[in-house]
Amino acid sequence: MTHELGRLEDLPKEYVQELRDLNLVPLWPSLRSVLPPQVPTRHTKATLWQYQTLRPLLMKAGELTPIEKAERRVLVLANPGHGLEKMQASAAIYLGMQLLLPGEWAPSHRHTPNAVRMIVEGEGAYTTVNGEKCPMSRGDLILTPTGLWHEHGHDGTDPVIWLDVLDLPLMYYIEASYHINGDRQVIRPGQSDQQYARAGIVPSQVFERSKKTYPMLRYAWKDAKLALQSMGFDDASLEMIQVNYVNPETGTDAENILGYYALMLRPGQTLRLPARSPAQVFHVIEGSVQAQVVGQTFEMQEADTCCSPGYESVTLKNLHDHQPAFLFIADESPLHRKLGIYENRG
Repeated sequence: MTHELGRLEDLPKEYVQELRDLNLVPLWPSLRSVLPPQVPTRHTKATLWQYQTLRPLLMKAGELTPIEKAERRVLVLANPGHGLEKMQASAAIYLGMQLLLPGEWAPSHRHTPNAVRMIVEGEGAYTTVNGEKCPMSRGDLILTPTGLWHEHGHDGTDPVIWLDVLDLPLMYYIEASYHINGDRQVIRPGQSDQQYARAGIVPSQVFERSKKTYPMLRYAWKDAKLALQSMGFDDASLEMIQVNYVNPETGTDAENILGYYALMLRPGQTLRLPARSPAQVFHVIEGSVQAQVVGQTFEMQEADTCCSPGYESVTLKNLHDHQPAFLFIADESPLHRKLGIYENRG
């Protein structure tokens, strides 16, 4: 049974002021806004960021601000529903396009927010994470989880750009966001993406020592793409061709707050993703994709990014009839599952 609740203006002004003087607030006038019926209040708006529009502005930032003055030269993909000053794409997701020019070095630091880097353009750069040097190639996913030292360097000849995805809004909201600067790291031998290059086959030492929280830091696009193509070839009836980026030792999400996935659309395919509680981000790695999100239609080219609020279905269409399209997806599913609020409404 739903009925109209009393309004704040129905109360005497002197009573309201007396409450405020004591840091008290009546709940009932705001109850429906914080506990709405059926569907949560969502500030996240369906939003598109076109790469070819923002790229010149990012390159201009490279001319205007040296790396020493920026530390991290980033343009934030801010969702207007949250207010641009809050610098967030959804309730728990931050997005930023970061530029590193040849010869530059972004100094070592560590911080509480979890981060990943989806490489958009260029070769010759790398991220060093706790001493492991992770080369950056287009479509690669590189983890820089909470508390791990990381820095970025560039030995190549052309600009390198990547998409940062962090759980910064959540960390900031719970007043747990901070960073610590560090010294340049010493590179240690070995690359985790080589040790875990084949599913179901892991180093024997895994069973002889305590497991690392994050045993694999770089997920090469060539491997993810091959996995998607193999799945599509193996089962022609498979509608959703998607892989999850996971911890290779445990099978759990690669990081503990946000989830990361790669999706392939067959030539000309239209795929409807069900309405689920977490917000989602879609980034085109290869191809052209049409995304229908909350009554809006976005025509997405390579490196374009869009977001969708939770509790909304999304329809994706490959605009090419003769070649597949590939997308990177980030969402809030791990967080929702940990909180016990994850829903799939179909």
